[in-house]
Amino acid sequence: MLTSALQLVDLTKRYGKLTVVSQVNVTIKSGEFFSLVGPSGSGKTTILRMIAGLTTPANGSILLDGKEITGLAPEQRGLGLVFQNYAIFPHLSVYDNVAFGLKLRHLSESHVQTKVHDLLDRVGLLGYEKKYPHQLSGGEQQRVALARAVAPNPKVLLLDEPLSALDKKLREEMKFWLRSFQEDLTTTTIYVTHDQSEALSLSDHVLVLNAGRVEQIGTPQEIYESPASMFVADFMGLTNRFEGTVTTIDDNQVQVRLTVGFEVTATIRNRTFEVGQPVNVFVKPEAISVMESAASTTSTVNSFEGSILQSSYEGALLRHKALVVGNQQIDIYAINTSENRFTEGSKVRICWEPAGVVVIGANKNERLEE
Repeated sequence: MLTSALQLVDLTKRYGKLTVVSQVNVTIKSGEFFSLVGPSGSGKTTILRMIAGLTTPANGSILLDGKEITGLAPEQRGLGLVFQNYAIFPHLSVYDNVAFGLKLRHLSESHVQTKVHDLLDRVGLLGYEKKYPHQLSGGEQQRVALARAVAPNPKVLLLDEPLSALDKKLREEMKFWLRSFQEDLTTTTIYVTHDQSEALSLSDHVLVLNAGRVEQIGTPQEIYESPASMFVADFMGLTNRFEGTVTTIDDNQVQVRLTVGFEVTATIRNRTFEVGQPVNVFVKPEAISVMESAASTTSTVNSFEGSILQSSYEGALLRHKALVVGNQQIDIYAINTSENRFTEGSKVRICWEPAGVVVIGANKNERLEE
């Protein structure tokens, strides 16, 4: 299937005096899965609608294969679009839904039959040709919508929160299926979501939006391991935030004295710091190990005595709140094993590796160095 690179240049949208998208610049490579993520009202769906031709930009350009498409009508852009409510035709069968775009091109019936058969096979719905949408589950309807969208061989596939209407279990199943489907077709895909885990697990690259502005563009690992700003760190779910001051810098590590009274060591990622610099520190809850107070440990840094304040059972996961130095609360996410189960009041030792700590300058607008 044909794929194409898409480029947004200074893309801006205003409604009256309100700027909802401000000078967005990004290049999306051929065949990649690219996600736009951000809170409600951040501009992600507006960007998708401008790419699709459903909303007119105030300024800026949209280029497909290096050609300007900003002024083209939606049907002239060669794009596929799937909304969160599927938007498949209720009065048409599965076969006719998938064949709809092909028939508009006046292709031969044999070509249409071959294409529809191939796509239904790819989405696991062979044998469903004569069924109607009301006879399908939510996941099956979504797969029909995807098959219909890619049937005309779009240059780019646009997906606007396509999994948000599904229940949690089905959403998890569809998430992995969708990534496999996209890789199989090698279609450039732009995916809008407010779900951080979806963006991280599905994408080759992620763009994080805040109030219409780009906060960070990077791989899922870069976004989570090295957030470019306080907003990104907070939005991506990093907790255990502390304020402190840099005391020592040694090769790829930095020591920070926290205002709550203890010192932590962190691995430096793509940043430079100075001794005496005020910073914000995030300790990832999933990076924290917790053990009985008397247990031995080889950790010489980031190791503290504490007690369990609260414990929550969540099936495969245990969530603890612990008190450490200075009655400071720490959130801990642990795999549900017998070694990680503690009751309220249990005396424990809490430790984490320097790689489990993220340090960001106290200036909330700080960005990573280019």
